[in-house]
Parts: sequence; C-alpha cells; structure tokens
Amino acid sequence: MEKVLFIVNPISGGKDKNRIIALIDKLIDKARFGYEIIKTTRRGQATEIARDCDADIVVAVGGDGTVSEVAQGLVGSGKALGIIPCGSGDGLALHLGISRNPKKAILQLNKATVTSMDHGIVNGRPFFCTTGVGFDAIVGRDFASSKSRGLWTYITTAMKDWLNFEPESYTVEVDGQKWAGRAAMITVGNVNQWGNQARITPLASVTDGLFDVTIVEPFRTWEIPALALKLLTGQAHKSRRTVCLRGAEVMIQRSTEGAMHYDGDPCEEGKEIKITMVPAALRVAAPDNKKI
Repeated sequence: MEKVLFIVNPISGGKDKNRIIALIDKLIDKARFGYEIIKTTRRGQATEIARDCDADIVVAVGGDGTVSEVAQGLVGSGKALGIIPCGSGDGLALHLGISRNPKKAILQLNKATVTSMDHGIVNGRPFFCTTGVGFDAIVGRDFASSKSRGLWTYITTAMKDWLNFEPESYTVEVDGQKWAGRAAMITVGNVNQWGNQARITPLASVTDGLFDVTIVEPFRTWEIPALALKLLTGQAHKSRRTVCLRGAEVMIQRSTEGAMHYDGDPCEEGKEIKITMVPAALRVAAPDNKKI
C-alpha cells in the first residue's frame, strides 16, 4: 500500500478546504493508499513537511505557490508530487491535465501514474512552471500585494499597470541563440502556461529537458484583444509580436534592476538573470492519458 500525504494550504484560493478534506476522506482509494492530511500554518512549512515525511506521494492542496513549496521539498528525493489545485492560476496542474474540480482531481489521483519531470533554477531559486521579467512580473508583484484574489483581480491589476508601463531593453541568449531589443515581457516556460489556460509557451513540455522562451515585443493597446486570443487558444507562438526560442540555458540581461517572477511569486532581481534546466529531477503523479 502506498503512503500519501496531503499538505493543505487553508488560505490559498477561494475553495473551502474543509470540504476538500471531506472529499478526500470519502473518495480516496483506500485499497491503494494509506493517507494522512496536514494543514500548513505558515509560509515555507510545506517544503519542510514534504522534505521530512516518509510518504510515497505528497499531494499539494493549494495554488501554484503551495505546489512550488511542496515540490521544493521533493526534488531528488524519489517521492512524487501530486496536486489538488485550489489556486488562482494552477499552471502546473492544468499543464499535467489535472482537473480544477476537487472531486475529479481526487479520482484522477486514484488512477495516476508516476513519471519524472524537469524543473528550472533561476538565480539559485528552483521553479517548476514559469519565470519571467517585464509586464507580467510587474502585474504579479502588484497582484501579490492586493487584498483579493482570483482572475478578475488579476485582470484589473493588469489594466492599471498597463497605463504606466514602458517596455525595457534586453539581451537574451538561449543555448547560443541571441536576441536583443525592447520587449514588453519575456517568459521562460517549463510548462505551457501562466495558469488559467493562458498558454504563453504553448509548445512547452516538462519532459524534454528544454525551456520554451517567449519574448513579447512592444505592442499597442488596441492589439491586446488579439494577443489575449492567441494566449487562450494556444497560438501565442504564431503572433507577429512574439519571438520564440528553445534551450536548456537562458541568460537575460537588462539595463536596470527590477521585478521578476518565478511560479507566480514576485521578487526583485538584478540586471543579469541566469536560468538553467534540471532534467527529470522531480517525480510527479499525473493522469496517464495526457502528453506532458
């Protein structure tokens, strides 16, 4: 019998975690799994619990931040990451084909298979979904400081930030491929999206040992609807405003220090950002009918 530990972030997203815990008790395959449920009480605790436990599968019940914390405690351990997504974006879960409906996600876990996936390191920090600079990093910083969550809050934050945004000059090198110029944003993707099916790196795979890099060149306000449509239909790489590169090592240089994000968490970084790939370093429990 496999041991499963559910690590629940009680404050992530808007879903009732007590209801999800009740669903776990009701629906988990007790013939396959023995299980335990722990609620976190502070930031960073999920990493410690995941690292120190003796479970076979550690399931993050929360958003991308919770998933990232749990994953950091599992890298290289042989223990597998599972996800019941409850966040604002849920980028890794959606990439893996895990349902955002808690009942369906638990039933998927019952039948999940374990495989290995890649992750990245950005200036010494591990990340599992995306990292980037530019407009989306600024929005992520301001969204994190807002009192409310959800897609609508993100959209309204983006609209406010757009009014004062100025593209920056960058030099980008990806496995020897070089690009230089002004960009609205640069996203380095291990997965295919930021979350909410906004597929900024739509061809990305977590099993190919490579990052997909999407550079969005400056665009006008009237172009936003067309760009948004490309994002939501998995066609961002076909936009005339995007440059797409692929490689295992990425170097980004910019003229000033500023905002950056990794897995949705905002931070401030310097003028030079180094991003490296760590292939097949994290085991993950995912639906076996989805190419990842």
